[in-house]
Amino acid sequence: MIQTLINAWKIVDIRKKLLFTALIIFIFRVGAAVPVPFVSIGVGGILAGQENAGTFMNYLSMMTGNAFNYGTIFAMSITPYINASIIMQLLTVAIPYLERLQKEGEVGRKKIAAITRYLTVVLGLLQSTAYYFYLRNGSFLSKDSADMAFKGGWAVFQAIIIILCFTAGTALIMWLGEQINDKGIGNGISIILFAGIVSRMPTLIAQLYSPNVKIGYIARGGPFYILSPLAGILLILMIAFIVWMDKSERRLPVQYAKRVVGRKMYGGQSTHIPIKVNMSGVMPIIFASSILSLPPTVQMFMKVEEGSGLFKFFNLFIQTNWFYGIIYFFMIIGFAYFYATIQYNPIEMANNIRKNSGTIPGIRPGEPTSRYIAKILSRITLLGALLLSVVALFPIAFSQITTAILTKGFDYESGMNVSLGGTSIIILVGVALETMKQLESQMMMRHYKGFLD
Repeated sequence: MIQTLINAWKIVDIRKKLLFTALIIFIFRVGAAVPVPFVSIGVGGILAGQENAGTFMNYLSMMTGNAFNYGTIFAMSITPYINASIIMQLLTVAIPYLERLQKEGEVGRKKIAAITRYLTVVLGLLQSTAYYFYLRNGSFLSKDSADMAFKGGWAVFQAIIIILCFTAGTALIMWLGEQINDKGIGNGISIILFAGIVSRMPTLIAQLYSPNVKIGYIARGGPFYILSPLAGILLILMIAFIVWMDKSERRLPVQYAKRVVGRKMYGGQSTHIPIKVNMSGVMPIIFASSILSLPPTVQMFMKVEEGSGLFKFFNLFIQTNWFYGIIYFFMIIGFAYFYATIQYNPIEMANNIRKNSGTIPGIRPGEPTSRYIAKILSRITLLGALLLSVVALFPIAFSQITTAILTKGFDYESGMNVSLGGTSIIILVGVALETMKQLESQMMMRHYKGFLD
């Protein structure tokens, strides 16, 4: 990977793209540190002193590069755009008009992209409004005096400014992601997510090895020094597992018949169709996480009394709850099948094989071939979804086990929480691998001399 970056840096065009991508990341990190007017959050952020570390709030803070924790202009980050993309992909299957647009080629895709942008702004406005109510209920807003909050018209003005700033940040970061797609390297949305997660790593490491935590463990026999290196080893093994999963594929053999065109003979060779085991990447996890984040988002709008029916309902969607884990598991599998259905069409694949005078050994052309491909896709999708579920749920299970061990007989805060969950690890590894592939492909294009030489 390092050698690829060094070789890419030597090419002028690619170096300009790398510098442009770095500039966009720098702008993103600056925006993640610019506070919104009328928001007054302490040094520790809104998560300071909370016992729900690793739940929805920490998830949002992780996805936004800690901007959500401090109420900056990029507090919503790219999550509204991700949610809008999810909704549009679901609606494309359900609404015939959007399905026709998708099949119209570049013009149709541009129209869908425009609709997605508008939907992103709408979702950003809704999420910004929910975040404003959360800040107000938590007393994180500025006051007109030492002990008096804004009231009447000033309170309305304060609310409008805060919500519009968060919404504008959503639109700006969406535009920054599109600029990376046009003039930079890699997928813009993925690069911004990657930058946000990486920026959180020093904070997570500092929290894990903070002196106060060590003192608590030393006083109780020091299990911290056993579990902390264990967490690092498991993280390395998980990264290796994700790389192996990303490169695994099922090769579908195809035999092409010989045919004579003029004086030349074509075909007759054996090849294969590569089908990746993890064909949907991190998207099922992001889809499932986004859907499961809706109840906590709704909870921001209201004050729920402890012990009430709504309180118990919202508690079901906390990451430490077994119900959350079960629903998360089945949603990952469901979205993996949904994404595979969008990517692969067995009937179209069978028709393309037949048109090129090809056959799968032992399978008749036509409908039997499409049924065989559909069966293979179903098995591969299930295997890939199960592997994704292991990556997504293992950090949560590890966190619960270590918390149960370490908190036996003392405070909850002493428990060991793995905030860098499966979603973030897959995003980091997936974005790094995909960016390296793009760099290698662009380097290959520039070094390919062509048939004229």
